[in-house]
Amino acid sequence: MRKQFRDTLMELDNTALILGGVSNYLFKEYQEKYPDRFYDLGICEQTMISVAAGLASQGINVFVHTIAPFLIERAYEQIKLDVCYNKFPVNIISCGASFDYAWDGPTHHSYNDLELMRLLPGMEVIQPGSNIELASFLRQTYDNGNPTYIRLSDHPFEGGGEYRVGSGITVRSVPSDLVVVSSGPLASDVGKACNGTDASFLYFPSIKPFDAELLQHYSEKRVLVVSDSRGLFEAVTACGVKAEYHGLPDEFICNYGTRAENLKALGLDVEGIRKRIKEML
Repeated sequence: MRKQFRDTLMELDNTALILGGVSNYLFKEYQEKYPDRFYDLGICEQTMISVAAGLASQGINVFVHTIAPFLIERAYEQIKLDVCYNKFPVNIISCGASFDYAWDGPTHHSYNDLELMRLLPGMEVIQPGSNIELASFLRQTYDNGNPTYIRLSDHPFEGGGEYRVGSGITVRSVPSDLVVVSSGPLASDVGKACNGTDASFLYFPSIKPFDAELLQHYSEKRVLVVSDSRGLFEAVTACGVKAEYHGLPDEFICNYGTRAENLKALGLDVEGIRKRIKEML
């Protein structure tokens, strides 16, 4: 997704880019084209956010980009006060979603960022599953006047669509008492797990604003939220819909290895997800 971010950013007007020591070479073309609007501040996430807020206050469509756990958790106070309190339209674009950096262990895992950002007043929160979705969301949000968080993954699925911010998608609707809800790249495996079962499937790349109207159509059914991060389940239950959650335990995930190995250990591979679905049918 980072390459798609780069390609789309090159098309947008009146932008600035702040990096935190990652993806430097990837954005070399941007640096050459806009040398006075490219800043690599290194491992200084709080400063990155404060500088971004300052640029945004001057009418620049600024993007901040580095690894999710450091960008969100380390700089949360600056995001809350410098950006959201002042209503500055900073675009915060992370990489390293959930277990994308699984081999570096718990310090580099990122599964709380969506929920943390969802709690901030005025913040839009987007988790695209594909490059097509990412490009569409970037074009919609970069100059819309709102602070926005977009979570990139190194494991996008093929396809997707140019969905609107705030919209959910009915992927599969069958006569059933169970509806499965997911978001982001994991939705590809969730869809595979639903195939061959009597479960409907809803996809929500927009965590905030959230499509409560779509969800309410299924409010009388059993709802199962499948996610490798926190935030989606909370968005669902905030709509007054009772739901069950299949995903992370209330403990640190201390595994290393690969993303696939971590997901399997959590029952978030296709087989594990299908097993939970069948248990609820």
